[in-house]
This record gives sequence, structure tokens and C-alpha cells, in this order.
Amino acid sequence: MKILVAVDGSAYTKRMLAYLAAHDEWMGEHHRYTVLHGVQAVPARAAAVLDKTLVKSYYDDEAEKVFKPIRTFFDKQRLKADYVTKVGPVADGIAALADKGNFDLLVMGSHGHGNLGNLVMGSVATKVMAHCRTPLLLVR
Repeated sequence: MKILVAVDGSAYTKRMLAYLAAHDEWMGEHHRYTVLHGVQAVPARAAAVLDKTLVKSYYDDEAEKVFKPIRTFFDKQRLKADYVTKVGPVADGIAALADKGNFDLLVMGSHGHGNLGNLVMGSVATKVMAHCRTPLLLVR
């Protein structure tokens, strides 16, 4: 099974990883994993005056802060994963990669680092559900 794991480093990401580890059907060498982290784009006006390598370095650094503990998690499970960073609107990037990448399953936490406006389900999760055709496992 080809599984896309969307992460943001929040407590819900940690819960989602714990859920995966506790359920053998989602973990194992017979699955292929891609870990995705979405980074909000630097505003266009700011990006226009900044050095492009500085902006790229910012995106890479932000992604690596999230990926580092997740790499540790997958290493402890003795599993390989590909790591992908998408810059721009997070929900759109998750849904697009899930559909275009022909994933069998998308797994993500129900909330993230966003504001507390959506108490039942996070706004990114809500948007992904609305725009994604890939089966979605939300972990609360």
C-alpha cells in the first residue's frame, strides 16, 4: 500500500504516529511511505526583496524541524520513507499530492498548528477532505 503521511510537528502529528505504530496493518515493509510537510509561502513582496537562496534555505529549515523527529520515528520502526516539502497553501498541497501521487491512503492528524477556530476538526483537515479523492485516515 502506498501511504502519504501529512505532518506539521504538532501534538496531533505525534498522536497520529503513535496510532500508526500501534496498528500493525498500517506499519511494515510491505507499505511505501511518503512524508509530506507543507510550508506557508513567504509573502510575495517579502520574497521579491530577499535572496532566493535565503528563501529556499528558510523553507528547507522549517521542513527539517518537522522532519527530524519523524525520521527518528521511521528509523526506530526500521521503515524507509520519502520526505517531501510543498510550499504554499497547505491543504491544497496535501490534496494535490495525494491525488496526483496515486496514494492508496492519506494519514494525518485532525488538527495542527493553525488557529483554534475549528474546534471539531482543523481547517486544513476540513479542506483536504473536501478536495481530496484519496481515502483519508484522520487521527484525533
